[in-house]
Amino acid sequence: MDWQNERLSKRLSFSPERTEELFAILSEIDAVKTAFRLTGNLLPQTIRRLTQSVIITSTGASNRIEGNRLSDDDVEALYRKLHQRRFRTRDEQEVAGYLDVLARILDSYTDMPLRESLIPQLHRDMLRYSEKDERQRGMYKLGPNRVEARDPDGNVVGIVFDPTPPHLTAKEVGELVDWYQWAERENVRHPLIRIGNFVFEYLAIHPFQDGNGRTSRLLTNLLLLQQGYAFTALVSHERLIEARKADYYIALNKAQSRWKTDREDVYPWLLYFLSIVRTQAERALALVEEDAIEGLLSEKQLALWRWAQARNEPTFSRKDAIGALAFPPRTVEAIIRKLVDLKRLTRIGEGRGTRYRVVR
Repeated sequence: MDWQNERLSKRLSFSPERTEELFAILSEIDAVKTAFRLTGNLLPQTIRRLTQSVIITSTGASNRIEGNRLSDDDVEALYRKLHQRRFRTRDEQEVAGYLDVLARILDSYTDMPLRESLIPQLHRDMLRYSEKDERQRGMYKLGPNRVEARDPDGNVVGIVFDPTPPHLTAKEVGELVDWYQWAERENVRHPLIRIGNFVFEYLAIHPFQDGNGRTSRLLTNLLLLQQGYAFTALVSHERLIEARKADYYIALNKAQSRWKTDREDVYPWLLYFLSIVRTQAERALALVEEDAIEGLLSEKQLALWRWAQARNEPTFSRKDAIGALAFPPRTVEAIIRKLVDLKRLTRIGEGRGTRYRVVR
């Protein structure tokens, strides 16, 4: 197939203004990717802690976007007893499957090349504990799953979006994967543009009766990691989407409104998608910087640093630190002096009235 002139490629041609805006974001993201090999710059214990946190927060957020009611604390409790394989409620069943699959992706993404067969496999495994989804696990939809607008009485008053019909689903998913593989081989467009385009088309096809949004976010994690965006394992993109859920649906609906027309416009979705990844990168950079300073501090120095960060008051005195931490005055003086030298604290005033502020 001539992918260069097919719809999936042609819609990635943008005006100079739009191209400039997209590449400004891409350059910010890639600056983090290039400047840091994140997993090599963070302490091993920090990586383990952050990855476990991502598994929990990503699972909770991705499922809550779709109506699940479990909090992060609930998800963490479930994560700790996942080996028991006994889940009482539908919410727990959905979360348990997502936990399993996301942990596998973070651990083994290099061994999971994108093939058409991988998509139903991820869907099946994600829903492996969900009793209500037993009939549709890993199965492309058999009936229409259009997005409908309903009135307060539940009556359908319009169609918000009409995805790919069931009889064409397998064909279009296969073509989407073929396009992505071609774009990879030929290095067509920036990797993040390829991923964003793939995820949008996947959501538009809506290949399963249920679970499409959650599966798309698992695929996003997989593809980002495979492209070398290691911060995916350290900062949850699902949590960022949950915080901007209204923007997510607005961007998706804008792009879907012209889907498969002569005026396709994937730009609103790509702009949103890249803004999420940029925030991931920014937060990952902050984690690296924070971990770097922690690696330079002794146990007592770290205790004072964390105490200073956690305070509600903007400034503190030497006496405040001595009283809170019960360290000898000379120890506190030495620690404060080191943190000032590291430009983590700034000194305000002189003499007995001297106070210190954390540099944000």
